[in-house]
Amino acid sequence: MIVLTRLNGPPFALNPDLIERVDANPDTVVTLVGGTKYLVAESIDELLSRVRAFRGQVIATAHAFECAPTPAPTLRVVSGSDVSASDEDSDPRNAKDV
Repeated sequence: MIVLTRLNGPPFALNPDLIERVDANPDTVVTLVGGTKYLVAESIDELLSRVRAFRGQVIATAHAFECAPTPAPTLRVVSGSDVSASDEDSDPRNAKDV
């Protein structure tokens, strides 16, 4: 989401994926794909800068998530006498009907 300022003052958050077009004549008008229009105080250049920053942040986060090392699963052999009470309680095969 990007934060924009309505021409009459209050800020609002907008999903930039919904922007169809931005016009400046002289006020900046953001038109969404559904036809909704917003008059905003930001210039076209400022709005485009915020959209680029948002999309860059999304791509960087996705890349960091992809590159993050995943911990190897820890496996251990458990004999019947080594099982603790907490292990037995969490095992769904040991569930008791109430």
